[in-house]
Amino acid sequence: MLCPVCGFDNLTGTEVCDNCGADLAGSDVPQAPLSFQGRLLGEHLDDLGAPPPLTVSPDTPVDVVIARMQEADSDCVLVVADDRLVGIFTDRDAVVKAAGKRLDAFHVRDFMTPDPVVLRHDDPIAIAIHKMAVGGFRHIPILDGGRPTGVVTARDVFHHLAETID
Repeated sequence: MLCPVCGFDNLTGTEVCDNCGADLAGSDVPQAPLSFQGRLLGEHLDDLGAPPPLTVSPDTPVDVVIARMQEADSDCVLVVADDRLVGIFTDRDAVVKAAGKRLDAFHVRDFMTPDPVVLRHDDPIAIAIHKMAVGGFRHIPILDGGRPTGVVTARDVFHHLAETID
C-alpha cells in the first residue's frame, strides 16, 4: 500500500507508514465510485436495432439449419419450442461439435447450447458488453416477455460503439 504522504510502498494492511509514520488506516477504505452518466450506459438494446432472429425448432436436422444460416448470412440461430427459447446454435457449434459427423442424421437439439444466457430487450448495452466479456460469448439472445426478439452480437455492439464515439 502506497503512503499518500510520502509515497513509500508499505505492506498491505499496515496501519502506519514505515517511512514517515503517517496514518494509513483509512487509506484502503473503498471509496464510492465516480458517477458516470454517459450516453452509452443509458442506451438500451432496442437502440441497436437488431433484426428479428432466425429461429428453428429443436427437431430440425442440422444440415437444414446450417443451410438456413448460410442463406441468411447469419452466425447463429435460436432454437425455439412453443414460442420459448430452448437453445442457441452458432457457427462455432457447427465447427466444434458437428464437424466430421453425418449432419443429416442429427437434429439441432443434439448440438445446440441449451438454456443460453439471455438479455432483456430493455437492458442497457453495458450489460450486454459485460455478459459477453465475462462469458466469452459472441451472440446473446434478446427476450421480451420470455419470447426471443433478436440476438445481440459482439459485432453489432462494436459497430455501435464506433459510430457513437465518432
